Amino acid sequence: MAAAPVWSVDPRTGKQREQVAVEATAEEVDAAVRAAHAARGALADRTVRAAFLRTAADRLEAARDQLVEVADAETALGPVRLTGELARTCYQLRAFAGIVDEGAFLDVIINHPDDTATPPVPDLRRYKVPLGVVAVYSASNFPFAFSVAGGDTASALGAGCPVVVKAHPDHPALSELVARVLRSAAAEHGIPEGVLGLVHGFEAGIELIRHPLVAAAGFTGSVRGGRALFDAAAARPVPIPFHGELGSLNPVLVTEAAAAERAEAIGAGLAGSMTLGVGQFCVKPGLVLVPAGAAGDNLVKSLTDAVSDTDAGVLLDHRMRDNFLAGIAERAELTDVDSPVTPGAGGEHTVSAGFLTVPAERLARAGDHDLLLEECFGPVTVVARYTDDGEATTVLSRLPGNLTATVHLSAEEAAGEGRGAELLAELTPLAGRVLVNGWPTGVAVAPAQHHGGPYPATTSTSTSVGGTAIERWLRPVTYQNAPEALLPPELRDDNPLGLPRRYDGRLER
Repeated sequence: MAAAPVWSVDPRTGKQREQVAVEATAEEVDAAVRAAHAARGALADRTVRAAFLRTAADRLEAARDQLVEVADAETALGPVRLTGELARTCYQLRAFAGIVDEGAFLDVIINHPDDTATPPVPDLRRYKVPLGVVAVYSASNFPFAFSVAGGDTASALGAGCPVVVKAHPDHPALSELVARVLRSAAAEHGIPEGVLGLVHGFEAGIELIRHPLVAAAGFTGSVRGGRALFDAAAARPVPIPFHGELGSLNPVLVTEAAAAERAEAIGAGLAGSMTLGVGQFCVKPGLVLVPAGAAGDNLVKSLTDAVSDTDAGVLLDHRMRDNFLAGIAERAELTDVDSPVTPGAGGEHTVSAGFLTVPAERLARAGDHDLLLEECFGPVTVVARYTDDGEATTVLSRLPGNLTATVHLSAEEAAGEGRGAELLAELTPLAGRVLVNGWPTGVAVAPAQHHGGPYPATTSTSTSVGGTAIERWLRPVTYQNAPEALLPPELRDDNPLGLPRRYDGRLER
């Protein structure tokens, strides 16, 4: 691989700002992975790695002003948004530190021998161990929360797995800066800096997924890029788990009763959700089923008014802007597609928000309009007008997997009258998170959160947000008839680490 320079680029102008690094060679990728592999033992002590995660959060907060300034220069997401995202990232690191301290994620189960069982039960002791080095592929749209110090990295380190990050080309300077902060936090606790590797370049990303010492990977990005890496992970001599978030339409269904009850509020809420962050959120509502008729007309009018008042914005890079404009043009040319507010170029470097409308019956059968069932990254959504419940159900049945699915119900429907429960049942197979009378943008970091869904939303059944994200980087192992003196402390009868566990069928805390 040629060592091409890596530049920081200003998306507001499209101009290069400074050279940050060079693309990693195959030898440099190998060195980063081997250094991470050698650091595994330093993460074995849960107390040490929990302290490391907390120190990382503290040091990121201490460097907030510099980090936000660099992030804004490379992403144009704005200081307010970026400051909030950094705070979320620090909270996430501390949350995983708490999970590590608690120890329930180890899933300790102990069964003593039982000769009366059929067949007899030997002494069995089960818990979970870290997989090894995790490759993390940063996302473009969340330069903190889904990047070098983001959820994949935090959960992998929490599981006891060193990480090598493939930096996203849209924020290379920020990636370097965050990596330095995390390495300094590691050094404070006697952990080798190699516990967090960082590489740049497309070819480096391919080398990383193929490296024999990489044990798992996490990815957030496009369907095309994610699928290529997913296939590469499966094609290795020893395949590895690949937890990829690829793409999502995030459908919304508005019932006729809900539209009649609060059309203006729903239209305004939809406008806010689809234009948030210039439409660059992975859970942006991209398809909205709205009833035909007067109630639906009022909703569309409200949406029109709200979107028309939205300022033009800058996308993360000019490639994304070009793809957005091309995608809008292709969709707008389809038969029966209208543009009440035309999305497109807002200026030389910006885009303007808008939305398209189409009769739902055009989406109820295969054809050219299937393009409208694909994600279009940017500030646009498709409003499909349905004439009856059956038509809406048919469109939903044709959708691929999603991160979220939303239904807006009337007060009576939400109270159990009508089809509310039936609609929830229709949406459940489509997504990992089902919302009622809300909007999908905004993914809370909480124990019960699930950020994943059926393919192509994700390539696994796991989540990349919330406490259970740590499970992706662990595997179970059972010891049978192992002498007590040889067992790891997590599996000993006297429970020296004070772990929650299931002991001969009883849950102990």
